[in-house]
Amino acid sequence: MSKKRSDSNGKLVAALATTSAVFLARKVITIVWTRTTGKQPPTDPADPSVSVLQALSWAVVAGVTIEAARVFATRATARRAQPQASAPESS
Repeated sequence: MSKKRSDSNGKLVAALATTSAVFLARKVITIVWTRTTGKQPPTDPADPSVSVLQALSWAVVAGVTIEAARVFATRATARRAQPQASAPESS
């Protein structure tokens, strides 16, 4: 039963780390986008005042950045969850 609990704790930590990383990444790219373009990122791609190029640019930047943050957070938590191999003993 402790193995089950350990697995669910690991999954919870991974989910929290991933959620936090995605939230932070979105905040950062929103700030960078606003400073770079002078406009807020498009929230409604159907809005006629948003150009297709601007909507696609935001989609690419947000998608790549958020997915990269998710991958790095997931890999980092998985790496920390692995048991550390003990050092070989010297005779």
